[in-house]
Amino acid sequence: MNGASTGRKSLPIDPNTHEPLPPVRQPGYYPGYGTLAQQTFWDAKTRSVILHRVNHTPPIRFFDSEQAALMKAVCDRIIPQDDRDPAYRIPIVNYIDERLHEDKIDGFRYENMPADRDVYRLGLQAIDMLAQDRGGLRFVNLDARRQDEVLKSIHDGNAPAAQEIWNHMSIQRFWKGLVSDCASAYYSHPWAWDEIGFGGPAYPRGYMRLEGGEPEPWEVDEVRYEWQAPPDSLSDVYEPAGGDSEQKGHPGQGGTH
Repeated sequence: MNGASTGRKSLPIDPNTHEPLPPVRQPGYYPGYGTLAQQTFWDAKTRSVILHRVNHTPPIRFFDSEQAALMKAVCDRIIPQDDRDPAYRIPIVNYIDERLHEDKIDGFRYENMPADRDVYRLGLQAIDMLAQDRGGLRFVNLDARRQDEVLKSIHDGNAPAAQEIWNHMSIQRFWKGLVSDCASAYYSHPWAWDEIGFGGPAYPRGYMRLEGGEPEPWEVDEVRYEWQAPPDSLSDVYEPAGGDSEQKGHPGQGGTH
């Protein structure tokens, strides 16, 4: 299958025409909205931090080349960005790598989990073991549908391989941490703010309209459109994460695609 055909299969579908929706600079329900247009209302430090995030992508320093390629393939399934122009795709892996390189943690650790750096090293090994078990290939070499099936087995807490790793750390906590890291990296970027119509930091301007659901003057109206998940994706199916009752749940809301 050629690259163009594979790319079309990964795009969301217009339910009326049954044709793929083409990639755009700014997906989502707020066309033409730009958070950075509000930067004159931010203080100098806030503006500097946000513009640095847009203009400087941190280099890969924690993952080796194989791990980085595997992480990218995983993140591309957890938060697909096929609907974005390549030049405007958010470098999720780089931000996760930066956190791990700098050893930034939440200040606590579950008793059934290793340190975050080891969680990712072990988790990536487990993902490749699951891919080998399912398709006889490394995860990066599986087609998108089988990649989703591998990740869903982790989501369900019912992975059929890598048991020695899951005996060492909680499969449910690994999944929730992985999805949380992906979502945090994605939605901390101003391009994702444009996608969801977020106005950026409220400091020092603050919010004016706190009641009645009225939009702020700088916000724009939502313009919704219908779409369906790509044919090679499992993302149309919602199921809560599996596992023990105390660890079940939903790590966060998905994006527009």
